[in-house]
Amino acid sequence: MAQVSLFAGPQFTTAKYHIRNAKQDKEFKQGYMAGLRLTTPVEGNLYFSPSLYYSRKGYKVSFNRQAVLPDSAALNNNTSYNTIAFTPLLQFNLSGTKSHYFVRFGPGVDVAFSGKETFDSAAGKQVNRPMVFGSLGYSPATAFANIQVGFVHSSGFSVYANYEHGLSNFNNADLGPMILQRVVGISVEWKLGRK
Repeated sequence: MAQVSLFAGPQFTTAKYHIRNAKQDKEFKQGYMAGLRLTTPVEGNLYFSPSLYYSRKGYKVSFNRQAVLPDSAALNNNTSYNTIAFTPLLQFNLSGTKSHYFVRFGPGVDVAFSGKETFDSAAGKQVNRPMVFGSLGYSPATAFANIQVGFVHSSGFSVYANYEHGLSNFNNADLGPMILQRVVGISVEWKLGRK
C-alpha cells in the first residue's frame, strides 16, 4: 500500500567550482528543505520512493581568475537560491521489521525559480542583484545523484542523512565556470495516515 510522508530539515550547501579547470576556494552555506514523499512497495524490501520538495541552496566562492559569470570583474560571489526538486528514488529496507534502517538512492532534478547574489568587484564596489536564470546566466534546471541513509521507527517517525552530488553545470554562460552543486543534510520524516 502506498504511504505519504512529510519531511523537512536543515542542509549545508556548496559547489564544486572550477574556472578554466582551476579549482576555486568555496565555503558552505546553511539552507533547508521540506516536502512530500510517496513510498510504494515494489518487491520484498524494495520500494519506489519519489519525492517533491522545496530546497534552499547556495554557495560562497572566492576567485583566483576571471570568468564571465557572475561578472568578469567579480572577486567573489555569495549566492542563495530557491529550487523545487524531484527525486524518483529506490528505497531498500535493511530488515522486514516495523522499526528498521533503510537506504534510498537514485537521480534527481531541481528547477531554480529565484535567487540573489552578492559580489565584490575589482573597482571596489559591492554588487547585490537577483540571479539571472537562462541561456546567458545560471541554469534553471540541474541534475544530481542522491543517496539517503536513515532509520524509521514503528511509530512512523524517521530520520535520515542525505547527500546530493551535482551532475550538470549550474552555469549556462559560454566560457563560464563549471559549477556542480553539493548538498549535505539531515531530515526528519513523518508518515501520514495508516502506518
